[in-house]
Amino acid sequence: MAAAKNLASTTKSAPQMQEISNRWLLRALPWVDVSGGTYRVNRRLSYAVGRGRVAFVQTGRQVAVVPPTLREVPVLRGFEDDELLTELAGRFVQRDFAAGELLIEQGREIDEVYLVAHGKVDKIGTGRYGDATVLGTFADGDHIGDEALTVADRRWPYSVKAATAGTVMVLSWPAFQELADRSEALRDQILAHIADSRLPQNRKGEAEIGMSAGHEGEHELPGAFVDYELKPREYELSVAQTVLRVHSRVADLYNKPMDQTEHQLRLTVEALRERQEHELINNPEFGLLTNAEYGQRIQTHSGPPTPDDMDELLCRRRSTKFYLAHPQAIAAFGRECNRRGLYPETVQVDGKTVQSWRGVPIFTCNKIPVVNGSTSILAMRVGEDNQGVIGLRPGKLPDEVEPGLNVRFMGIDEKAVISYLVSAYYSAAILVPDAIGVLENVDVANWHD
Repeated sequence: MAAAKNLASTTKSAPQMQEISNRWLLRALPWVDVSGGTYRVNRRLSYAVGRGRVAFVQTGRQVAVVPPTLREVPVLRGFEDDELLTELAGRFVQRDFAAGELLIEQGREIDEVYLVAHGKVDKIGTGRYGDATVLGTFADGDHIGDEALTVADRRWPYSVKAATAGTVMVLSWPAFQELADRSEALRDQILAHIADSRLPQNRKGEAEIGMSAGHEGEHELPGAFVDYELKPREYELSVAQTVLRVHSRVADLYNKPMDQTEHQLRLTVEALRERQEHELINNPEFGLLTNAEYGQRIQTHSGPPTPDDMDELLCRRRSTKFYLAHPQAIAAFGRECNRRGLYPETVQVDGKTVQSWRGVPIFTCNKIPVVNGSTSILAMRVGEDNQGVIGLRPGKLPDEVEPGLNVRFMGIDEKAVISYLVSAYYSAAILVPDAIGVLENVDVANWHD
């Protein structure tokens, strides 16, 4: 048997690779050819600065504010005095809270600023018929109370109640006022913030375009012009590269029935494309998950991704093209639908059957991180004409084998090893902030009966 086996020809598969995924994001994004390697996004001037998130450092049970990140609070955006920010950060006092605890009562005077270091709290207001309504959720890094500078009566327009146990950092207004009284730079910063908040602007925070409607007779029409950002954001193409090395003896002698160089190159390209999708999600400079506006981030109501959470994510933008979620998040959403007796429909995309919600496909993406049983779900509108999310790549490249990817011969060294430089060029741009939304703190680890 063994001798006969040695004389027989084997049937072989092409080289396989476990890392290959569906890469739905690369397929679903509209790609724009970028000449010169840079893409500039011009937007209307916006007075409402995006609300970023404050960072914290933890030592045992003690939590402290990272001073430079206080610039993420709108009133301190662009403030340059690092020494004063350090002193301000030191004035925050740690306060732990339990689930269900009322942190802020509607109607009371605003006398403190809160930074959520850990946990989730609900923003509760009065509904149309006098009932309590959850208006939103604050989570790690969010800030509450800085709006006192622009509220006329200096009273809380809502209540805040803890949804989970957690920690807040609290700054009293007298402590903040004392710093402002002795720092002219801080006073000027506050006055500039108040002045910007009073400028005419639309509900998106953009400079208002003056116009008149419904008038009669010879009514004097307001003048209008569209103001643009003075420093628009520019996206430079990023690159993922590797050097493929193949010994000339392998290329010459062992290329039948399969071309060794061809299959080595194929697997290398697959690995680069996987890396490309990872960067489009997670890169700190242009990654979609890290660059989504904080105003477009929402929290789950109970932990797992429910149909209610998906609806809220969907309603925050027009023409949502698709959801993007880790497979574990999709499974968790399926469990929540099963609990409610719901059976989401499927849709056909590129000949494949994909789960959907409200007719919007939910694409899998294993590049979205899952940390301590928690992940995120993205929803996005795409395309230049739609003011959505777009992928960026160069036009025609020398030695191009796929759009945005080329293979260049580097030569043969003294050991007869052939080298090829394989490069993929790419980036992504969010044309307007509401083009992408993120459902955060999606619990995929706990099963609920």
